[in-house]
Amino acid sequence: MVLARVANFFSNGEPTQELVEESRRDVAVTMDKVASRAVNTAEDMAEGIEDEGRPPYLHAMLAGGLGGLTGDMLMHSLDTVKTRQQGDPHMPPKYTSMGSTYQTIWRQEGFLRGLYGGVQPAFVGSFCGTVCFFGTYEYSKRWMIDNGVAPSLAYFAAGLLGDLAAAPSYVPSEVLKTRLQLQGRYNNPYFNSGYNYRSTTDAVRNIIRQEGFGALFHGYKATLWRDLPFSALQFTFYEKERDLAKSYVGSNNIGLLLEIATAASAGGAAGVITTPLDVVKTRIQTQLPELPEASKYPSKMATPTTSSSKHTSAPRATSTHTSHNRPISTSSPSTTLKAHGAATLDTSSVYTGLKIIYKTEGIAGWFRGVGPRFVWTSVQSGTMLVLYQTLLRHFEQHPLLRTDEGL
Repeated sequence: MVLARVANFFSNGEPTQELVEESRRDVAVTMDKVASRAVNTAEDMAEGIEDEGRPPYLHAMLAGGLGGLTGDMLMHSLDTVKTRQQGDPHMPPKYTSMGSTYQTIWRQEGFLRGLYGGVQPAFVGSFCGTVCFFGTYEYSKRWMIDNGVAPSLAYFAAGLLGDLAAAPSYVPSEVLKTRLQLQGRYNNPYFNSGYNYRSTTDAVRNIIRQEGFGALFHGYKATLWRDLPFSALQFTFYEKERDLAKSYVGSNNIGLLLEIATAASAGGAAGVITTPLDVVKTRIQTQLPELPEASKYPSKMATPTTSSSKHTSAPRATSTHTSHNRPISTSSPSTTLKAHGAATLDTSSVYTGLKIIYKTEGIAGWFRGVGPRFVWTSVQSGTMLVLYQTLLRHFEQHPLLRTDEGL
């Protein structure tokens, strides 16, 4: 077209300025067409990603519940080891390193009643909590994005709301789980924890009768301080990393390796960043109350019986009410044992606790146990989220709902 006009110019004497203007208009029209095609392509890709990210609510809740349950069950023995180390009342402590604690509990108490003690309330709490979480997360995320909220902010806020909705389900189960983990087998002759319940039902009955219904929600506020920002950061990182992976691969199906990498790195990063909150939470929940002077002497302290002792000699919950006042951490693994010289907080305020730890131990005090916490959150998050995506794809091919709209 342009060459034709140039030839016409030489033959007819068309002004140069008019030729230049028409050429510019042709270029502008061509660029508009290219830009329009690019926008349409981007909208189609965004629509595909959006459709892929919006499964029916029942699918999301069930996939999330099964994914979270699987991750927690795989890591339950590590959580038991952590609970024994954090709640050990003996001096010197019976449990020291991670490996020796595993071996000791396995040898003395076995797998089910030892390493997997408290698995029943953990099972129920994990499934119910993650079902509530993913249902709330998906609903709030979609609502905010549909109303113009930036995706990153929507992911962060939805993570907060999801964990807030799940807390009433998993906090009571965590209290029961940690007490049963700490006591191990009923009438345990190898470890005197101060707790001794026949079963989960017996634990619920005794806790409510002796300490009140509110005891089932011990550590609720401190748990929210740690878990709300963790979930918000975890899902913000996860969603953004998956978007980058989709762009890199050019498909909504990013493959198993990238699924594992995005899920594990998101959980690990969130775990590292929230370690200071986890440390102060653990310190607050595991600090011992001030004991009467007489109880400070070894002769007055209860000691674990030998394996030849009769089971009836083990301490019962009713006879060790003072030790029940010792709160037990319901967090994921952070610090294992209280470090020598670590500051005593004597406060229930997370903010005050953070200040005390920083003044006495510095930044290193805020990040005690960051290694075990990174491993735990990476593995648990990787297992939960990879299984979550896998189940969503399975439900997409074999839908539980026979409707066009997600419920």
